[in-house]
Amino acid sequence: MAEIDAANVLPTERLQSMVADGRVTQLHRGHAYAESGDTFEVDGERFEVVAVDTRTLGDLSEEDARAEGSEDLDAYRKRLEHAHDDFEWDDDTEVVRHRFEPVE
Repeated sequence: MAEIDAANVLPTERLQSMVADGRVTQLHRGHAYAESGDTFEVDGERFEVVAVDTRTLGDLSEEDARAEGSEDLDAYRKRLEHAHDDFEWDDDTEVVRHRFEPVE
């Protein structure tokens, strides 16, 4: 368990802001950027990474999309396509989910 820079897990200021506002509680990335128990700070509030697990894009649900700040899974897919050049959704692509919660 370590104190990490929020940018390790949340690569944009927009994502960090959405976490601070409680609109984002997890983020899937291509690799693990934290371990369970790591903590980070956003806008003076501390968060703990409570789970890091490998999944596939095909595992993602509507609930996952909402936890990442998207209206639904289709909007989430479009957001990924917009954010990443040459991105193509493949249900078998492995991704790493980072779930986090505010520390009370």
